[in-house]
Amino acid sequence: MILKGKVWKFGVNIDTDAIIPARYLNTSDPEELAKHIMEDADKDFPSKVKPGDIIVADANFGCGSSREHAPIAIKAAGMQGVIAKSFARIFYRNSFNIGLPIFESEDASDKISEGDEIEIDADNGIIRNLTRGEEYRAKPIPPFMQELITAGGLIEWTKKRIKAS
Repeated sequence: MILKGKVWKFGVNIDTDAIIPARYLNTSDPEELAKHIMEDADKDFPSKVKPGDIIVADANFGCGSSREHAPIAIKAAGMQGVIAKSFARIFYRNSFNIGLPIFESEDASDKISEGDEIEIDADNGIIRNLTRGEEYRAKPIPPFMQELITAGGLIEWTKKRIKAS
């Protein structure tokens, strides 16, 4: 799987309240959640982000509460994935469960700047910064997790398995 897009950069300890503020948790509608993605970190972010964009952040991305709304909002906004030095454990699992690709890479997090164009080879864990002509390593996504992403998340993967049996 190859992902390519423009980068939006965020810092350390971006919690689920920053990703999707709690005042919007009265809905689980992905399109409505996407309208408010990261607005407390940058009030104009929802209108600036475009389908295909990628978030790059520092360590502990997705910390805080265990709500699925955070990765759902990111995916519904059309973002292709997230790169960070590390992810909160529950955010990590929720991301794969809904089919959002995430990548751990210290080098990429440190060296990529907002606005850079990058390409991610998810199969091999290679991140190419097309703007700077640099390459970084990420932990490759295990094959089963890639299956979840390709299927669109755990529920869709399960439906396909049931239908196939």
